[in-house]
Amino acid sequence: MPIIAIIPAYNAEVHLRDVISRTKLYADEIVVVDDGSEDATNFIAESMGVAVVKHERHEGRSKALQDGFAEGLKYKPSIIVTINADGSHDPDDIPKVAGAVMREEADVACACYGEDCDRQTSGFCALSGKVFKHLENATDEIQMLQEMSEAGCTFEYVSLHNSAPAEEELLQKYRIGVVVPAYNEENLIQTTIEGIPDYVDRIYVVNDCSSDNTAQVLEDIEDPRVFVITHEVNKGVGAALISGYKRSLKEGMDIVAVMAGDNQMNPDQLPKLLMPIIEGKADYTKGNRLFSAEFRGGMSRWRTLGNGLLTMITKIGSGYWHIMDPQNGYTAISRKALANIGLDEIYTYYGYCNHMLVRLNAFGFRALDVVMPARYGNEKSTIKYGPYMVKVSLMLFRSFLWRLKMKYMILNFHPLVLFYTLSMIMLPAGVLFGLYILIRKMLSLSVSANYPLLDAVILIAGLQFLLFAMLFDMQESERDMRSHEMGSKAL
Repeated sequence: MPIIAIIPAYNAEVHLRDVISRTKLYADEIVVVDDGSEDATNFIAESMGVAVVKHERHEGRSKALQDGFAEGLKYKPSIIVTINADGSHDPDDIPKVAGAVMREEADVACACYGEDCDRQTSGFCALSGKVFKHLENATDEIQMLQEMSEAGCTFEYVSLHNSAPAEEELLQKYRIGVVVPAYNEENLIQTTIEGIPDYVDRIYVVNDCSSDNTAQVLEDIEDPRVFVITHEVNKGVGAALISGYKRSLKEGMDIVAVMAGDNQMNPDQLPKLLMPIIEGKADYTKGNRLFSAEFRGGMSRWRTLGNGLLTMITKIGSGYWHIMDPQNGYTAISRKALANIGLDEIYTYYGYCNHMLVRLNAFGFRALDVVMPARYGNEKSTIKYGPYMVKVSLMLFRSFLWRLKMKYMILNFHPLVLFYTLSMIMLPAGVLFGLYILIRKMLSLSVSANYPLLDAVILIAGLQFLLFAMLFDMQESERDMRSHEMGSKAL
C-alpha cells in the first residue's frame, strides 16, 4: 500500500532535515513543496534525495498543497499523508494518523491537538484513494475537506499531544539575553533585532565604532528590550561580545546567546541552543554547520576546508574532541559558565570563539554542538584568511599550553602533561634529525648506519607519546561530562 507524504515548506531549515529523515521511515515517497523559501530549505530537501516542487515566490500553504498533490498523484499512491515541515507535527505519529485509513475504517483521518477533537484542521492528515478526485482542483484546504464531507466521505480525528507550547512556556521562565555585535550593519541590524523572539528579555547591541549609519538606525528602533553599548574605538568582535556579556551579568540574565548583527543567524534556531542549557545537559551550546552536506549548502569549498582545519586544531587546543565548526558564532552560555571563565582574558580577535572553548574546558564546563544549516545572506566577510589562520593557530597553541598548565597541573594533576611535553620535544627533534641525515646523504657525506634507525625510534616514540596524551585528554573530557550529568541527576 504505497504511501506518499506531501510536505509544504516555507523557511523550514530548522526542522526540515529531521522531518524528512523520520518521514522516510513511514512513506514510500516524499514530495517537498518549497514555497519560495529564503533560507536553506530547498538545498536541504534536494540534498536528501526527495522530490522537490519549487515556487519562485511565496504563494501560501493552499497553493503548496495543490502542487504537492499534483506531483504526489504521479506516484499512484494508495494513501497520501500531509505533514508540516516546521516541527509542529511529529512524523512518528504517521502510523497513528494513517491507521484508520489503512484499516479502511475512514476515508480521511486528521490529527488534532487538545481535548476538543471535533473536526479541527491541523494540516496533518491521511487521505485514501477514494478522496483523490477532490484533490485535483483543490485551492483551499478547509474547502477541500468540506467537499469531502459533503460527498459522504467518512472522517476520523486522532487526538495527539503537542509539546511545542510546553517548550515556549519553559523558555518564558528564564531570563534570556542576546548579545548582538554590530560593526557597519546599517542595512541588516534592524532586521536582525526584529527577528529576535519575544521570549528574549534583553537585547544587548554593541556598536563597535561603526563608521556608517548603524548608530542612527539603532536610535530609531523602539524595542524596549534593546540596550545599546557603544565603543568609541573599534575593538573587534571578541571585545564587543565581552562588553555585552558583562552587561548581561550585571542585569542577572540566566542564559545569554549571541546573534550577529548581519542577520546570518536564524532566530528560529535559538530554542535548540537554549533548551540543552535549561535541561542541564550543557553549560555552553554552539551551532555546527559541518554535520552533513545538506547543512553546508551555503558554505564555499575554501571556507569548508579552512573550517575543517581549524576544527582539528581547536579539538586539540580546547580538549573538546566532540566539537566541530568552532568558528560558528551562534552560541548560548549559562550564567554560571559566563561568570567563571574570566571574560577579561578572552581573545578579542575573530578567534574569540575558539579561545572560549579552551577556557570552558579548562574550568570543567560542558560544551555541546547543535546542528544547523549554514546561512549566508547579503553580508560580506571582512576576514583575511591568511593572517586569520596564522593568528588563530598561534593563539590556540598558546592557549593549549595554558590549558595543560591550568587543568592538569594547577587545578589537578595528570601525567598526560608529561606525554604531551615529550611528544613536543621528540617529534620536532626527530624531524630535524631526519633532515640532517637527508642533507648529509645529498651532499655525499658519511652517515652512520645507526642514524636512520635512531631517528625512526625518536619519531615513533614521539608519536606514541602524542597519541597517549590525546587519548588521556579525551578520557578526561568524557569524565567531566559524566560527572556533570550525575550531578544534574542528583540535584
